[in-house]
This record gives sequence, structure tokens and C-alpha cells, in this order.
Amino acid sequence: MKLKIASKILDANERIAQDNKRVFSSMGVYVINLMSSPGAGKTSLLEMTINELDGRLKVGVIEGDITGTDDAARINALGIPVVQINTGSACHLDANMINEVLGDLPLNDLDIVFIENVGNLVCPAEFNVGEDIKTMVLSLPEGDDKPLKYPLMFQESDVLIINKIDLKPFLGVSIEKIKSDALSLNPSIRIFEVSCKTGEGIDEWAKWLHSTLKA
Repeated sequence: MKLKIASKILDANERIAQDNKRVFSSMGVYVINLMSSPGAGKTSLLEMTINELDGRLKVGVIEGDITGTDDAARINALGIPVVQINTGSACHLDANMINEVLGDLPLNDLDIVFIENVGNLVCPAEFNVGEDIKTMVLSLPEGDDKPLKYPLMFQESDVLIINKIDLKPFLGVSIEKIKSDALSLNPSIRIFEVSCKTGEGIDEWAKWLHSTLKA
């Protein structure tokens, strides 16, 4: 019975997600579902990415948090249109939540929308919200065991961004193990190594974004 209920929830979510995708596509907007555990650096990555793009792409952001508006305020300070979703208790954003705020962004004027999901390495991977790609951020202090502990997140993601590489000298963490395990789960995953503190690797990520959208 529980499996049947879960299946109905996911089926309903998928239908709404496809509706969202049709809206985004009709507006010519590319959508990235950005996922990670809490504190991995999603908002910092967005700030660095927006600054690196320097207006070459028109960016909008949907911020997902259980409560609070701190992250949305940081994005708003950059002059970027942003919408806040507070889930209350839900550990992820779903397609219906996104659908309800589509009219709050100037989609006609945007090239790309980042959906910053609720911090969680489990639930967000299960719910399509109408995105073009799923991108996950893994910070080096989280350890090199995460791909094999949370395989679905890595299997579902199109891009893996390894953040906080500036801390490598101080941690007994293998970036090569993270990459190897992630690729064993998902051979097509694209991997970027960045530091949102020093800016290392941000240019490569931003160039890939720009070339992907302009291809």
C-alpha cells in the first residue's frame, strides 16, 4: 500500500514537472536544479557564477529553504531576480512548488534559472521539478565516501561540482576517489573542481554553462 501511494505521488509530480518544462522551454529558459547537503556551498557557487558570467547570461533564481530568506537576500543583493520558497518542513522542492512561483519570475527576460533546492542528499534527487539538468555540489569536508553512501544523487545528477578544494591540504580526503566513485555510478556525469573562496575553477564552470546555452 505504501509503495502504491509513493508511486502516485511521484507520477503526479512528474506530470506537473512536464508542465513546468513546457513553460520554461516556451520561454527559451534553461533550468538547473542545484542540489547538495546543507552548507556545501550552493549559494556561494551561485554568487560566484553570477559574477563570473558578468551579464553574458540573464540569470534568475528560485531559492528553496525550510525557513528563512537569507540566501534569497544574498542573490537579490546582486541585482538578480529571485523568488523564495519556504517548504515549512518538506526536505525537498517538488514540481508543484515550482509551478506556483513561475509567474513571479520574468521568464521572458531570462536565459537561465537556477533552482536552489533544500539542503539534502536524498529526497531532492527523487523529484523532477521541470529542470533541464540536475547539478549537485559536494564539499570536500563532507568526505570521499558520499558517492557510495548516497548513490541516487550521483546517478541522477548530470553535473557534479566538488567545492572547497582549497581545503584539500588540511583534509584526509581524496578528490580522485570522489571522482572515480561518482563515475562508477554515472559514467556520463561531468565533474568540476572549484573553490568558492579563492575562485579556482569557477571560470571553467561558467564557460561550460555559457557554451551549453549558446550551442
